[in-house]
Amino acid sequence: MLRVTTTTETRTATTSRTTGLVAVFAVTQTVGYGVLFYTFSVLLNPMSADLRASRFQVTTALTVSVLAAAAAAIPVGRWLDRRGGRALMTTGSILGVAAVLLWSQVSQLWQLYAVFVLIGLAGAMSLYEAAFSVLIAVTAPERRASVMLAVTIVAGFASSILFPLTGWLAATWDWRTALVTLAVLLAVTAIPGHLLAVPTARRASSVRSGGGDVRRALADKGFWLLTVAFVVHSAAVAAIGVLLVSYLAEAGHAATLAATLSGLLGVLSVTGRLATTALARRFGMPAITAAIFAVQALGLAALPFLAGSVAGAAACVIAFGLGFGVATIARPAILAERYGTARYATIAGTMVFPMTIAKALAPLGAALLAADVFMWTAAAVCLAAAGLLALAGRAPRLTGGAEGDGGPAPTR
Repeated sequence: MLRVTTTTETRTATTSRTTGLVAVFAVTQTVGYGVLFYTFSVLLNPMSADLRASRFQVTTALTVSVLAAAAAAIPVGRWLDRRGGRALMTTGSILGVAAVLLWSQVSQLWQLYAVFVLIGLAGAMSLYEAAFSVLIAVTAPERRASVMLAVTIVAGFASSILFPLTGWLAATWDWRTALVTLAVLLAVTAIPGHLLAVPTARRASSVRSGGGDVRRALADKGFWLLTVAFVVHSAAVAAIGVLLVSYLAEAGHAATLAATLSGLLGVLSVTGRLATTALARRFGMPAITAAIFAVQALGLAALPFLAGSVAGAAACVIAFGLGFGVATIARPAILAERYGTARYATIAGTMVFPMTIAKALAPLGAALLAADVFMWTAAAVCLAAAGLLALAGRAPRLTGGAEGDGGPAPTR
């Protein structure tokens, strides 16, 4: 006797598979970010001494990595839209493992820079942008924000886990042995996780239906409002993340206190993501994100006046920190809702390219400004991003591509 599969059973099975994928990504993104990027700051001093190079020369490797990731953003997006994530993310994980092993063997600066080109490419292929593209393709619209939140909450602890682990490994052996050990950790989590859990490809109906979605997005004024908003906001966030400790220290706080206050950003980013996801169900993601960006602007604008006191500095850092990680979940949710999922990864990659460059260059430009001028400039940038998001939220939404079944996205 044939058994008819009900819609409820199908949805339950899909939800179960998505839950498993979220669990895998929570692990692989935590380990991936920790090994490929967060370990760098822990190993900076021993690397500099071993390579007989200045901290600036060694740190330039990170800029090289970010620029390599930017260059890969659009090609990676196209691949994800056409062929899905399994092969790409697995290959990216293998490349990441190989790059970390090569990193452990570098003896000259040019070798370090070459390795970090590979690390940038590996990150573009296997970290957040690729993971979110896969999740958006397989998740029902009403669950997207929640599943991305789940991944980012866990991965938000990457630095909390990998900083002490890397420090212990380097202290117990040396920085090169630490990297070999971390490469093994990345290999045993990311490679099998992505190979076994990530779907092989997009559905053919979705791929066929999305051919014109990128052109429609690029012709949409709302897309460019969103792009400018997220580019300038990411620049401000990157600059603040790098310079906040030194700013608070110059305001008269002890180095330990300045670092502690700045460390609130990581905890608050989780709080901000939780609040954003909850409020977006009622008010919409663009409106809530714009409001949080405006709160960030107020905190930064007030900091030059309040930074001298612990309570005042903490209040300003809290206001800014609530939005520290919001764009990570807001941008994918807004893009998928506005343009559908058929060509989401390519559309997102088009936006990520200038965002990534802004993140790489903003701290360098900010360092040239006087401290208070920098804070007021960052405040103005966050406020401008809020205004642009509000405008984009009111712009008519185009008829997008597939929401996963080949059908059109809803129009407003």
